[in-house]
Amino acid sequence: MSLKQLLDLRGKVALITGGSRGLGLQMAEALGEMGAKLALTARKKDELESAASALRAQGYDVAVFPTDLQQSAGAETLVRQVMERFNRIDILVNNAGATWGAKAEEHSMDGWAKVINLNLTGVFAVTQAVGRLAMIPSQYGRIINIASVAGIRGTDPRFMTTIAYNTSKGGLVNFTRSLAAEWGPHGITVNAIAPGVFPTKMAAGMIGWAKDFVVDRTPMRRLGGDQDLKGIAALFASDAASYISGQIVAVDGGMTAL
Repeated sequence: MSLKQLLDLRGKVALITGGSRGLGLQMAEALGEMGAKLALTARKKDELESAASALRAQGYDVAVFPTDLQQSAGAETLVRQVMERFNRIDILVNNAGATWGAKAEEHSMDGWAKVINLNLTGVFAVTQAVGRLAMIPSQYGRIINIASVAGIRGTDPRFMTTIAYNTSKGGLVNFTRSLAAEWGPHGITVNAIAPGVFPTKMAAGMIGWAKDFVVDRTPMRRLGGDQDLKGIAALFASDAASYISGQIVAVDGGMTAL
């Protein structure tokens, strides 16, 4: 089989959480370009519809499913809705996430719960439902978890104090490894992308005052851009990566190399 055939996603269905903007939308564009049908979910229906319109204008088959994944009970309903629409889910991109900035000694428990509920519990709930209802029955799947460089090492407190976020992303790293081991026999790969600093809405406040600090500590001397996750997302979603599982790839301009 040629490399082009291995990377071809035609006939596949991708569910992308947090797919209405930012990194989720960037990865949706990549998977759509490679031929996948797209199921987008996020909390805000208007943002989802706007994203879907932009993707349809590029010729992609898109459906939207507004869901609040902080309420883990909604995960199975979401997956059943996607299955009713497309009859399958081949690719799951766990991108939805939240952060909370506070010193550890001052961090609110409400903030901790919000971050952990979405970044870990919500991911587990969606992944469990996708595995049980779609991927394990078909004996095929590609799961891509969006972690963070903050989940593979500590962060300088001069840059950001986000203990709950860092903890959740560290948990997601080992969730990736553990699930890869457990679901590998079902033909399911599980990998994680660990982005560095990208100018997303969630990161906007921090970038406003820390951009120079970040760029100075990044060998490529820039932040992440609109194209920088597309290649790795398309690879992990495809059969070209059928023997890659349990891996965490930092996309950070070399930041974690230092």
